[in-house]
Amino acid sequence: MDKSAQEFFQKILETPSPSGYEQPVQNIVRKYAADFADDIRTDLHGNVIASCNADAPLRVMYAGHADQIGLIVSHINDNGYIYTNTIGGWDPQQLIGQRMTIYTASGPVPAVIARKPIHLLDQDERKQVVKQKDLWLDIGAKNKEEAAETVAVGDAVTLQLGYQEMRNNLANSPGMDDKTGLWVAVEALRRAKQRGSLKVGLFAAATVQEEIGLRGAITSAYGIHPHVGIAIDVTHATDCPTIDKTQEGDIKLGGGPVIHRGPNMNPHVVDRLRSAAKAKEMAIQWAADGRGTGTDANAIQLARGGVAAGLVSIPNRYMHSAVEMISLDDLDQAADLLAEFALRIETGADFTPR
Repeated sequence: MDKSAQEFFQKILETPSPSGYEQPVQNIVRKYAADFADDIRTDLHGNVIASCNADAPLRVMYAGHADQIGLIVSHINDNGYIYTNTIGGWDPQQLIGQRMTIYTASGPVPAVIARKPIHLLDQDERKQVVKQKDLWLDIGAKNKEEAAETVAVGDAVTLQLGYQEMRNNLANSPGMDDKTGLWVAVEALRRAKQRGSLKVGLFAAATVQEEIGLRGAITSAYGIHPHVGIAIDVTHATDCPTIDKTQEGDIKLGGGPVIHRGPNMNPHVVDRLRSAAKAKEMAIQWAADGRGTGTDANAIQLARGGVAAGLVSIPNRYMHSAVEMISLDDLDQAADLLAEFALRIETGADFTPR
């Protein structure tokens, strides 16, 4: 991974993008892709689509969603405490005691989210799982009037963002789901363009609103009208305690990108991904999905008259938390895998299952 690509990755992780509020990250995507894409466009939904060789007869779409889970301000009480609803799927336990940021019209506002201290919880309260509706944000305001001078209903909220590298080329940050996939989609386009001899039209889509229903993939796939579409997302790493490998698979950080098999995946796409990995002498991991996945691959497969779909994932520990952890090696290899996949597709390739 070269310096500019690594800086791009860190920058998108440190930039907020709750579903429906992706514009700050999309601005970074447009700026980065401008150095190598033939064309960059933003549709009315907010998807950013960078492309190379777009007029080729066969179109290939890579999709990584730009949005992350967050909160949205729903109420400010008389004492200036702020209540929220969720954007995307949260375990409320992950929120207790976190530093947060509220994104207001006048700029980011720091906040904390907590509940009554353990000393003051009675025995029944200590046994109960906290509910998100019982948590509040504290910005230090004296009352509602002071809080409302800055914060408004509908403002987006995220965990305090920050990127941290660790041992063995691992890194953690909120929003690895799915800034990793976004990075891979864009970086695969860059690497394919740099290597040359691209025979297909290659489109990298930074999709919006995946966390609330795959919405950006639906609209961007309709607009691109691809023959082949691969979503890049995260999947659960099972190399930590308490996860059942018999059901979730044996997925390790640093074990290589994950290729998925199952009814959501076109068999020719799977075979070609396998061949691309072999050509690059790259370690890969496998995952099985018995139905449509909860990723952009599901929406892509069902676009228009149907798309030859695939799913490549980055192993991720502690998904939907403040400390989502990935391997930078897996990330880098996924971009190489998808660049190789695109470059190996010949003119007139047929992905029809037979």
